[in-house]
Amino acid sequence: MSQKIVYKTAGGVVINERNEILALERIVTRGGQDVHEVRLPKGHIDPGETDEEAAIREVGEESGYWHVDIIADLGEGHSSFELDGLRYERDERYFLMRLSDTRPAAPQPVSAEEALFSPLWFLPEEAPRRMTYTTERIMVARARDIIQNQKQEN
Repeated sequence: MSQKIVYKTAGGVVINERNEILALERIVTRGGQDVHEVRLPKGHIDPGETDEEAAIREVGEESGYWHVDIIADLGEGHSSFELDGLRYERDERYFLMRLSDTRPAAPQPVSAEEALFSPLWFLPEEAPRRMTYTTERIMVARARDIIQNQKQEN
């Protein structure tokens, strides 16, 4: 049986002034194979950090969009996967965020894999099906529903 690693992450579903959703694209090597990923910015919660603080930091580190405002809590999801002989159990909390400054600064990746990310923007209707991983598809769909409800109210 493989060793199990349990941890928690926080991230953001970021929207711009056109309500497009930010995704991060990269090609990484997994098990000797190149894998194309389309993901949301997220990462570990540092000691002493709140989920919200971690989510904002991770968005900035991975995308360069440092100026975001949290507008809704999208809740939590759970991911389980195996990588390099280890079993990972990860609780992921996401927030819907709006850009307060549309100009990206330099990302500050903390790993070689993070440095591979390139930002993409998707229409809310398109974004869920473009995400590689199930939990992220669910969070983007929740964000899409909030965006659509806000449009209907206005």
